Amino acid sequence: MTIELDEGTVTRTGSSSSPSLYFASAMPTGGAKAVLAMVPGYADHGARYAHVMGALAEHGIGSVAIDLRGHGRAQGPRGFCMNFDEFLDDARELRGLVETRAKGAPLVLFGHSFGGLVAALSALEEPSPWKGLVLSAPFFGLGLEVPRIKVLAGKVASRLYPKLGLPSGLEGKDMTHDPAKAKTYDGDPLVFKNATARWFTEATAAQQKALSSAPRLALPLYMTFGTADKVASFTAGKRFFDAAGSKDKTWDPREGLFHEVLNEPSWKDIVENIARWVLARTSEK
Repeated sequence: MTIELDEGTVTRTGSSSSPSLYFASAMPTGGAKAVLAMVPGYADHGARYAHVMGALAEHGIGSVAIDLRGHGRAQGPRGFCMNFDEFLDDARELRGLVETRAKGAPLVLFGHSFGGLVAALSALEEPSPWKGLVLSAPFFGLGLEVPRIKVLAGKVASRLYPKLGLPSGLEGKDMTHDPAKAKTYDGDPLVFKNATARWFTEATAAQQKALSSAPRLALPLYMTFGTADKVASFTAGKRFFDAAGSKDKTWDPREGLFHEVLNEPSWKDIVENIARWVLARTSEK
């Protein structure tokens, strides 16, 4: 199967003061059976999912990945927001991109890590036009407990010095068991190493909102999570999944895998599962 690749800057449909975003797409030549709208995680960017997008295209599934503001090739201060709703606005831009490229094909929303938090809240607030929600290690809580004094300091800095950046501590060895991909992660100039104070407090509030709102979710839900995730809380992810109101939901835990399950050596098997799940819920009956 041949694949049509595209990438470029997103022309904003909202405020002209909003930072420009960036996207990459992979569409099967001749039309897609379904299209996945992809939201990468914090300090993450769409180009890191090129292998996933190519594998999906082999199943006839198109995909469009966006770099959120302050991430990847998008404009804006690295990893910063004044309000979490800014990321939901970026998700609306992604929706416009996939609707244009889908040419009538059904759409499914995907989010990894922090992108999973964005995708979940976006789907809760605006479930149309999505036919399903796929989450990979969604960031509904921290994998490791943060000292209370550090949390308090973050809250104070969020008000007084919102752009203050502190080392996130994220390293490639905590993301994947694949040494080559771990090294690539550490050396990627687009993967920044700090977390800003305001982003942290806004993300924390968004996590609480997502967990309390989960019963309202009605879309078919697929969630995959590595049981050895050191970044996102496996327990919080399962809590969201159990609370989700979706009548059709699939829990896919991956024993021993780290945070980036789609960059683990067994990533192809996970993509196969996602592809089958998507096609089963978007094919005409």
